[in-house]
Amino acid sequence: MSALAAEPRNSQGNGWEDLVRRWESMDWPEGCKVEIIEGIITVAPSPASRHNSIASRVHRRLVLGIPEEWGVVQTQAIAVPARRGMFIPDLAVLPLAVLDGPGQYVAADAVELVAEVTSPSNANHDRITKAAAYARAGVPLYLLIDAHAPGGPTVTLYGEPKGDVYRVLRAVPFGEEIHLPAPFDLALETAEFPVS
Repeated sequence: MSALAAEPRNSQGNGWEDLVRRWESMDWPEGCKVEIIEGIITVAPSPASRHNSIASRVHRRLVLGIPEEWGVVQTQAIAVPARRGMFIPDLAVLPLAVLDGPGQYVAADAVELVAEVTSPSNANHDRITKAAAYARAGVPLYLLIDAHAPGGPTVTLYGEPKGDVYRVLRAVPFGEEIHLPAPFDLALETAEFPVS
């Protein structure tokens, strides 16, 4: 993962809006994932096949459990200005009406669930920085699929955000089922997730 450092917060012309404008206007390499993490624009290569396999399996399952007026997206930018973040989660569930608005990103408080699948280069961002940002924004559920967890591949469902912290609702090793509460009310089978 490479990064383009932003100027210090108090520099002229580098407020949140200026940072977002820079993110929107740059000509980034095609196929790369470009995010703002703690005020720094980061560029990562496209995910590995195993990563995409997991995201696809979860996507398929989520579509079966959401209301008709919601969608599951894989490339939507989610803005969390309070944490100087613009994230492109592996999956986001949100009302389709939110996607009908203008612009390249949506506010995180419009999102019902975010799922991140870790890669070796981004695991700490997904575990710490993004979890805190999604909690701060009030995203009700955060699903972390961590094939690179120190204790072995794990799926953790976070909920009940308060400030920058989520409560762990459930955590299972790959191979066990994890249940998502209402409004999803569905089980994800993790036995078919490939292990790196």
